[in-house]
Amino acid sequence: MTFRNGLDSLLRPEDSVLVLIDHQPYQLANLNSHEPQMVVNNATALAKTAKTFGVPTILTSVIADRGGLIFPQITEVFPEQEVIDRTFINTWEDPKVVDAVKATGRKQLIIAGLWTEICVAMPAIQALGEGWDVTVVTDASGGVSVEAHEVAIQRMIAAGANIMTWLAVASEWQRDWARTEHTAALADILKYHVGGSGIALLWEQQLLNTPAPGTGG
Repeated sequence: MTFRNGLDSLLRPEDSVLVLIDHQPYQLANLNSHEPQMVVNNATALAKTAKTFGVPTILTSVIADRGGLIFPQITEVFPEQEVIDRTFINTWEDPKVVDAVKATGRKQLIIAGLWTEICVAMPAIQALGEGWDVTVVTDASGGVSVEAHEVAIQRMIAAGANIMTWLAVASEWQRDWARTEHTAALADILKYHVGGSGIALLWEQQLLNTPAPGTGG
């Protein structure tokens, strides 16, 4: 097994491409590895973060006329973008998706989707076998059971996948707070998508804008 380590193993926005797979009502209806709203929140946050950092994002669904359209929380982040609708269960067997990824020229392939054990594991494992540097965002994905999700993660790790959560992806893309180009937009995402930490950030901003007692401000 080749270990993933060293600075070059961290994600870089200029080398990343994101594929969001099958975040659709049918899959959400039998999502049991996570609280469903949490996956919607995390997938939306991941999409917003990718847009903030200029990371090309491919949206794909499977048989949308039966399984439903991708959640509007995600498609509204990319309002002009076409969703690639597939018949292939394995996204990486669909030439339209693969061609769209290759057209970006990026090598760090980041995947999240529903369900982890099927629509995430299949493309991740195939792409790994073809030499791609694959990262799976586990908390923007989910399976039909905790076991299904966790076994899929173990399977992908064994195949060489890098496993992360959406906030870890955002942090690696940011890397240094001295890089201020995206900090305001990223802070806005954090406020609305990281729960208690987001509320604490709002509170901190409130305190910084509140005159100290006795100053007469």
